[in-house]
Amino acid sequence: MRTRPAASGQDVRGAVLVLHGGRERSRGRVTPLQLAHLRMVPFARDLHRHGARRGVAVHLLQNRYRGWNAPDLDPVQDARWALAELRRLHGRVPVVLVGHSMGGRVALRVADDDDVVAVVGLAPWCEPGEPVTHVAGRALLIAHGDRDRTTDPRLSLDFARRARAVTDRVVRFDVAGDGHAMLRRAGRWTRLTTDFALGALGTQPVDPLITNAWGTPSPEGLHVPL
Repeated sequence: MRTRPAASGQDVRGAVLVLHGGRERSRGRVTPLQLAHLRMVPFARDLHRHGARRGVAVHLLQNRYRGWNAPDLDPVQDARWALAELRRLHGRVPVVLVGHSMGGRVALRVADDDDVVAVVGLAPWCEPGEPVTHVAGRALLIAHGDRDRTTDPRLSLDFARRARAVTDRVVRFDVAGDGHAMLRRAGRWTRLTTDFALGALGTQPVDPLITNAWGTPSPEGLHVPL
């Protein structure tokens, strides 16, 4: 688990755990140079750049294996281990989970951890009927490119709709013209993630675009253009 600590002399007030993508099945080992892992490095760097001086520690988890690997759910096990490590390192501080693709699915599954206050799912891999109880009471942001051909934007929309039954703080963004790799509008994806995470940790005000969407009924609050 690669870490980016809070700024020197700052007490840790909160933490962000960043989770990378993967495959449905693979026992291949994850390396730092694989694209799924590299894709999340800019997010971790931006979170650190803006959060360190506010007492936010950022951790980018490198999974053991590349696959989801049901029924073992190896990346879910890894994320549970990482959350326990955060408690060991920082004590009981609020945690925001940021996950892309398979990492988004993992984030949604481990959101029931007592320290998790919010989840960011970037083009999350959602299956029909994906359980929503794990996000009960948490703030949830989902962003999905409308040209994604790897994970289905319709399924993340369905998840967001059902999640509104267990939490009143759900917002979903449609990223126009972008696909699964989040490359065409990389700056917008990154800025949205950092602002939401730091707002959820209480280190800066929550963006009014997000708070307004929380109070907007479906479908408008789940089809916010980015």
